[in-house]
Amino acid sequence: MRKFLGPEPYQQSEDDKRVQQELRSLGKLPKHIAVIMDGNGRWAEERGLPRAAGHQAGIASLRDVTRSSRELGIDFLTVYAFSTENWRRPQREVSMLFRLLVKMLREELQEMLQNGVRLKTIGQTSLLPKLVQQELSSAIERTANNKGLTLTLALSYSGRWDLVRAMQSIALEVRSGKISPEDISEETIHQALTTNDLPDPDLLIRTSGELRLSNFLLWELAYSELHITKTLWPDFRREHLYEAVREYQKRERRFGLTGAQLKNAHTSSDIELPPEQKSYVDKVISAITRGGKK
Repeated sequence: MRKFLGPEPYQQSEDDKRVQQELRSLGKLPKHIAVIMDGNGRWAEERGLPRAAGHQAGIASLRDVTRSSRELGIDFLTVYAFSTENWRRPQREVSMLFRLLVKMLREELQEMLQNGVRLKTIGQTSLLPKLVQQELSSAIERTANNKGLTLTLALSYSGRWDLVRAMQSIALEVRSGKISPEDISEETIHQALTTNDLPDPDLLIRTSGELRLSNFLLWELAYSELHITKTLWPDFRREHLYEAVREYQKRERRFGLTGAQLKNAHTSSDIELPPEQKSYVDKVISAITRGGKK
């Protein structure tokens, strides 16, 4: 376990700094990257190793992606660490995953503090073992004032669970008379989700080649760009992240508009839309024009 987990002394190479500078010069970077970290078990099985070895190796990948995201200037990194469906895995594997999580938190905390990384979680963390809850609470509290990259761990999380919980919360407000059904908007739903203090992901990366969302950030990924790689998560490193970012920079994010509209849309007055849709388009165009001025 120590072979994979122990963070070795790290210093960014000059070559890597040049690669990152080139990426920044090529175009707008994604503000928020979400990752479905898939393939740990297959990685281990291909090598004749127990599945635990794949999860151990995956921690090194998360460490490198977190470091390179922070250095590159990504503001938010959200990773799918443990889904609600993962509870159905063999108890021995589940217990091992939580032991690894505790060990990772203890060994990575100092680097997070040194580099301004803020830790967050989303999901039903109250279902996690008490020791895991304690370690998470401690790390979240100690990094709360950090101003750099926000690293969010999705733990005991599913997109459907979060939407159901949000709908229940909104329904209670309607029943109590705080709001009427006509007041419910996309912003109302956004504020009721556990991701309400995060921007929607610009880019979703899924490793291992699978072509599905696996119940991850179902509301938030509505307009995210997708990058699917056959690389298994334990083999995923910063060069693979850079590849995903380069692909993202080549795409035109239209949000339902045409390319010509985006090029010419300095204000939404040029676009004929029903009144109820104009506020959304205003936000989209504002976000695009602000990004172009950075």
